[in-house]
Amino acid sequence: MLVSYTRNPMRIMHQLVRSVTCAAILLSCSSVFAADVYVTKCGAVGDGMTLNTEAIQKAIDQCNHTGGGKVIFSAGKFLSGTIALKDHVTLYLQKGAVLLGSTAIEDYKNLDPFTEGLGIDVGWALVAAIDVHHIGIAGEGVIDGQGTALKARHILNDTRPEGQRWGRRPFLLRVVRCADVQLRDVTLQYAGAWTSHYFQSRNIRINKVKIVSYGVAHNDGIDIDGCQNVKIQNCDIESGDDALCFKTTSSKMACSNIQVSGMRLKSNQAAIKMGTESMAPFENIRISDCYIYNTSNGGIKLLTVDGAHLRNVEISNITMVEVKTPILIRLGSRLSVFRKKTDVQQQTGTLENVTIRNVKAKASALAQLTPASGILITGIPGHPVKNLTLENIDIALAGGGTAEHALWKVPEAVDQYPEIKTFGPTIPAYGIWARHVEGLKLMNISFQLESNELRPAFVCEDGKDILLKGWNIPYTSGAATIIRLEDVNSAVISRVNAHGIASSFVLADRNSKNIELVKSTLVIPQKQ
Repeated sequence: MLVSYTRNPMRIMHQLVRSVTCAAILLSCSSVFAADVYVTKCGAVGDGMTLNTEAIQKAIDQCNHTGGGKVIFSAGKFLSGTIALKDHVTLYLQKGAVLLGSTAIEDYKNLDPFTEGLGIDVGWALVAAIDVHHIGIAGEGVIDGQGTALKARHILNDTRPEGQRWGRRPFLLRVVRCADVQLRDVTLQYAGAWTSHYFQSRNIRINKVKIVSYGVAHNDGIDIDGCQNVKIQNCDIESGDDALCFKTTSSKMACSNIQVSGMRLKSNQAAIKMGTESMAPFENIRISDCYIYNTSNGGIKLLTVDGAHLRNVEISNITMVEVKTPILIRLGSRLSVFRKKTDVQQQTGTLENVTIRNVKAKASALAQLTPASGILITGIPGHPVKNLTLENIDIALAGGGTAEHALWKVPEAVDQYPEIKTFGPTIPAYGIWARHVEGLKLMNISFQLESNELRPAFVCEDGKDILLKGWNIPYTSGAATIIRLEDVNSAVISRVNAHGIASSFVLADRNSKNIELVKSTLVIPQKQ
């Protein structure tokens, strides 16, 4: 005989009680294996003087051991040397909390040494995450590296030249070979060297992070080094060195599948940069809706000089104010190696399929180049920059170029460090200078000048398949030419309108051929 218990009220109650009890036991177990930890509970003291390295590391280790969660810093100043993040741990800095870097060099460890682009050994850090996953830093608090005080104390005992000793000073944050990394809301400030460096890591999310880092040399803001699946949004960076920089210091892993938007950038070097360290590819990268201001050494700099293939990159909707030299694009052949025990020298790379559109820039009158120029594009002999498109670009410049400036021969500098000053002291075009290019498209370009220019608006040297379309060139008087082509094979100049008085509109040398003008004019003002 079958007996049904579902109709028995006492049986139903017993089953419910049993289910609730089991659920409570499971909940209790889960809380054991995912517990937040306050650093003060592990002995940390937030007085700004007590060295808390061991106590903070104890809190991180305990949080990791029990399944992960938050390591919480309440209001106070917690002094520390190197701490290492572990799996499933998020540092959470409450409002008023400061993780304060020690000013004693000996309090820092180098858990992943490497050599940066100038040949300096680096890698020490305040917060390090090596070969871990599901980690983060969040909250309204601050991580402060005390860079200026650290340097002042460092140089008392380290008497080497600054160019050699700076690498011993710690980065603020290093993330190495990690997966699933999140930073949000926190402030990172005053690093001893680079502020944040992400190396060969995947699935990175950086949102609403404030970086204020200057006072010592090499204060990069965010360095993305051979990382994949990265999204960076709504960050505000003021940096003493490059603000947002993509690197590949190893040939083993590309910078790829990266989206950046809503950035506010100020820099004593470059605001947006790819390279100089450039061994593995930069590809499938989208950067948009950024405001760049008071930047001393390039608004956008795309550089591949160590063998990298830089391709399928799109940069759009960029505003620049008081920026020295708005755009530099360089394919070179320096061919440095940065991890010499695990890497070998590469062949010369490529730079192709790049689009920069919707840029409005006001260039600083005081620039690395005298007088200032808007855009520099150069490959090297036998290795042209290919399929580069610049569209809807408007640049305001000081002007002031002379006839002598217009004839300046720019050094090739094939194997040199790729910096704007490398190609100075002057550039023979005030608007766009291009050399060793193929498939160059320059569409809807306009310039504004504060004073007269005797340099051409555009100079191309060693080019193939060049398109100028929809240009608006301002009034100048006395120039030899508005557009100069040297050793150019196939160029179309369409709907380009210039105003002023010049000896010629387009001047092509005897090595140039297949030059076509379509509905383009030099408008000479009538005498009154």
